[in-house]
Amino acid sequence: MKTSTQATAPTFLTLRVEGMDCGGCERKVVSALERLDGIEEVTASSVTGSVKIHHRDQGGPSQQTIEGILNELGYQVTSPAGQTRASGASSPWWQTAKGRLVIITGNLLIVAFALRLAWPALGNVPFILATLVGLMPIAQSAWGALKMRNPFTIEMLMCIAAVGALAINAAAEAAMVVFLFAVGELLEGVAASRARRSISALANLTPSTARLMDNGHLRDVSAESLKPGQRVLVRPGDRVPCDGRILVGTSDIDESPVNGESIPRSRAPGDDIFAGTVNLDAALEVEVTRGADDNTIARVIRLVEEAQAAKAPIARFIDRFAYYYMPAVVLLALLMAIVPPLVSTMAWSESIYRALALLLIACPCALVISTPAAIAAGLSAGARRGLLIKGGAVLEQLGKLRLVALDKTGTLTAGTPRVTDVESWIAEEDDNSVLRLAAAIERDSSHPIATAIVEHARQSGLNLPTVTGSRALAGRGVSGRVEGRELSLMTPRHLHEQVILEESLSARIIALEEAGKSLALLVEGERLLGLIAVRDEPREDALEGLAALSRLGVQAVMLSGDNARTVAATGGRLGIEAYGELMPEDKAAYVRDWQAAGRGPIGKVGDGINDAPALAAADVGIAMGGGTDVALETADAALLKNRVTGIAELIDLSRATLRNVKTNVVLALGLKAIFLVTTALGITGMWIAVMADTGATVLVTLNAMRLLGYRFSPSTALTGLSQGKTTS
Repeated sequence: MKTSTQATAPTFLTLRVEGMDCGGCERKVVSALERLDGIEEVTASSVTGSVKIHHRDQGGPSQQTIEGILNELGYQVTSPAGQTRASGASSPWWQTAKGRLVIITGNLLIVAFALRLAWPALGNVPFILATLVGLMPIAQSAWGALKMRNPFTIEMLMCIAAVGALAINAAAEAAMVVFLFAVGELLEGVAASRARRSISALANLTPSTARLMDNGHLRDVSAESLKPGQRVLVRPGDRVPCDGRILVGTSDIDESPVNGESIPRSRAPGDDIFAGTVNLDAALEVEVTRGADDNTIARVIRLVEEAQAAKAPIARFIDRFAYYYMPAVVLLALLMAIVPPLVSTMAWSESIYRALALLLIACPCALVISTPAAIAAGLSAGARRGLLIKGGAVLEQLGKLRLVALDKTGTLTAGTPRVTDVESWIAEEDDNSVLRLAAAIERDSSHPIATAIVEHARQSGLNLPTVTGSRALAGRGVSGRVEGRELSLMTPRHLHEQVILEESLSARIIALEEAGKSLALLVEGERLLGLIAVRDEPREDALEGLAALSRLGVQAVMLSGDNARTVAATGGRLGIEAYGELMPEDKAAYVRDWQAAGRGPIGKVGDGINDAPALAAADVGIAMGGGTDVALETADAALLKNRVTGIAELIDLSRATLRNVKTNVVLALGLKAIFLVTTALGITGMWIAVMADTGATVLVTLNAMRLLGYRFSPSTALTGLSQGKTTS
């Protein structure tokens, strides 16, 4: 086929296509476009309704040529090249090409029955006309695929069956078959449209306008025009139009649209906020940190679309199976038409009729769509709950995990130390006095322990006195004059240089350190006034998340760069195996060793740059949502909720999706097997065959859509096999 090269298309071309609603449609599009000169690769996704073409910089076909081929195959291009976001709008079913075909063929069928009743002498003429008119768009699509050397399409099977039925004087059944096929295609399209709607809903989270602060003046601008460095005003009740950093104002932010977290979070100056979240309380001045094409919502949409377009291994297997299945079915139908009359007394009209019905019932639509529909629904359900999964292959692998290695700081723990103990060691000072004096000395320090002490004092309502002569003691602590007293805050390692400790004090200090706590000791001269213990405490949901993993039959292990004693103490509190003082390459080595020992598949969860090597080495890398961009990019999945329970939720969602896939495959193949036998025996006819095929396709699609209502309860997960509750 000659192709136009007058216009050179960009290297990558992405088109939104209407009517491409099943795996068979994908194969038809890919087969046609890959034959064009200059095309490197074609990816078609019925789930996202898009076609992505990669071709050479020079000599590739023009966009007009590509659109012409898609139109010839029966599909309509609905958006320009490069537009990758879902439009968010979909036409009512009766305004689509498939909807119009149903209305036309249905009315023609009614008219044909009425004319036969009114004028019996017309015979089959009304049904022949109804069949031919309804078959025209189907035949056009079949002819377009045939010209692309792809004869084995459902449209071609429909044309053969309808024309064959007319040839053996079964015109009424032929018209009914065309109508039922149109209904099945419409239902397929409606179901696919529902699956795409989750992406459209994400796109609609970001408001269309923003209030830009420009030289002291406010003006409404398009949210898509915002650039990093600009300032916007976000009023109470407004959706945040961009990813940004708060400059002025403190307010509760409803982040549930982005990460599924139901409890609003208080955000203050210096905190980051995300596009699509809702400002609840007070006006905020926000500095834009990311443009519209790179904000949180846009990145989530890209990840979900790319993930849905990436086939899982089981989906690729089904595609390969269908590739050989179709020619085999055509050969079987041919044998059914020819052999019985030659070896028995069966009439040629009967054998041909059974062969045509066999062609229809054997259509693989239900089988082909069974897997991608479930995978797409699982990915969409995850995205709506703050669980980002980068592809069907990752979704499939998550359910197979048997060991998960977790970082400590920022993953199992909050990532910021908090005061756990304040103890006075002399009668003249009480606990609040020790805390007040220590916080005064540490007030101007940015050290995490100092920050924790000052914050705890403020939460306790203590007024901090003024400090003079504050100075750092290299490697030992800090000192200063408070209320006329020369005080120091020291580490236990250097305390003996200044204070002689009683045995009971030494034992207490050792016990606190063995519990994984860091100590700041308040000293005046040679006297120990008291101590403050600080520890990075486990997240509130850490124990619940680890228990949920255990109930799913998944072992949890901690890998951390912190000192071994702190790691062991934290691991003991959480009840898991723990390894400390590890460099990034050590974490990756542990993962590889476990894989080699057959303890896998292995998952790795982390939030920092030092987790990136291990995230890449693991079978599945999972990044906490509050982590670094490096971790998020390296990982295969991300927890936008930033909660430990999300790990078990990911695994449970995967298992629920895989169970759904297996159910769909059994439904598709089971119904095929039953009706293939009844059709071959002459028990069921052509229109029953079409209804069975259409019914199977709709049934597996609706079953897959149940995953959109997925719910997970950590307390009800079963060991080794989650309940994975879904609702319709």
